Amino acid sequence: MRVLIAGANGKIGQHLVRHMADSQHIARAMVRNPEQAPELERLGAAETVVADLEQDCSHALKDCDAVIFTAGSGPHTGPEKTVDVDQNGAIRLIDAAEAAGVKRFLLVSSMRADAPEKAPEKIHHYLRAKQKADEHLRASSLDFTLVRPGPLTNDPGTGKVELSPRLDRTGSIPREDVASVLLAVLDADNTVRQTFDLLSGDDGIAESLARL
Repeated sequence: MRVLIAGANGKIGQHLVRHMADSQHIARAMVRNPEQAPELERLGAAETVVADLEQDCSHALKDCDAVIFTAGSGPHTGPEKTVDVDQNGAIRLIDAAEAAGVKRFLLVSSMRADAPEKAPEKIHHYLRAKQKADEHLRASSLDFTLVRPGPLTNDPGTGKVELSPRLDRTGSIPREDVASVLLAVLDADNTVRQTFDLLSGDDGIAESLARL
């Protein structure tokens, strides 16, 4: 599949580009600044496209078979930027994918996005934005998978995870492992129209996905 990676220049996105270069899939890295393209090509992106999630980015989807949305303003930005990127940017790309006939859509959300009010107040705006994007994707006609990792780290990936429609524990997960899970989800038909939480664990990615 030719896969558009939104947020390719982010930390998860860069891991995903690098891992996808060793797979049968073709990574099209979406960048906001054309100066970011050479580094992503060095990491293994087969193609790059300049597009802005805060504007019409439908041209980025040409000839694509799937989208992986890893973009995000992060929980520490102000509410306005979070709404612009995590919520409205995701919704804009979901709608564009539907219009373009791109059926497969993977979205990186967040654990507890279904209950923002139960999280610390400082990240309420972040989780509310994720929740609205999640709801919009679920209501679409797309073959979606919603991946909801817990707190992210920059530790090297281990390839060992725990995932479930809901995990009632605390923990964290390396961004590299999130990228590995996203790549594996592309080839896991049983993940279509599924939502799952994701943390570091004791089991391999393929076997964990197979149990969903």
